[in-house]
Amino acid sequence: MPKRALSEHRPYLLASLAAAVSYFFVMDDPIGGIWLMAWKGAGVGFLALYAAHRGKGFDGALIALVMTFGALGDVVLEFSFLVGGALFAVGHLIAIALYLRNRRPATTASQALTGIALLAATPAIAGLMTYPLPNWQAATGYSFLVGAMAAAAWTSRFPRYRVGTGAVLFVVSDLLIFAREAGHIPAEVGSWLIWPLYYGGQFLIAIGVVQSIRKHHA
Repeated sequence: MPKRALSEHRPYLLASLAAAVSYFFVMDDPIGGIWLMAWKGAGVGFLALYAAHRGKGFDGALIALVMTFGALGDVVLEFSFLVGGALFAVGHLIAIALYLRNRRPATTASQALTGIALLAATPAIAGLMTYPLPNWQAATGYSFLVGAMAAAAWTSRFPRYRVGTGAVLFVVSDLLIFAREAGHIPAEVGSWLIWPLYYGGQFLIAIGVVQSIRKHHA
């Protein structure tokens, strides 16, 4: 049974890693077009397939939806920053619902403080970095959702060193996007850091939630 289970879910994770790692080396191709957009979406898209195939029950469906909206957002961001951000926002709302459904029975003071810090600091930093650029309010509001997602993940019953850490990596990657767009960091630095942090965060979240769900059902 363990060998069969491994053979059933490993291809999705391997395909996801292959797509994400290879995309990192071609993402600056100036003539990429539609094929490059699809390549970008494939990394998290395969994580969505992994979650749909290996997840259990309603929580499994929720994490599959989170990854699906993430993959769609990856693609749409290439031609519309606002629409792509809206797709990610829907995914964050679903993720928040998932994590609140799975709240940790008892939260320590340090865990609660970390959650509060993620909730408050994420939009504050985004607002300070993007003001007074156009749409700075949208960036701040979106970052509030990202911070809420990370706070809910950190205080959920899911493993913090996978799901919680993954959510924090997602926060950092988004803040780096805003820092790059506002000119606070060189574009080259953003290009090297944002994608690995973002995909690494999504990967940790997907495997952490799915494995926890399966262990709970077992």
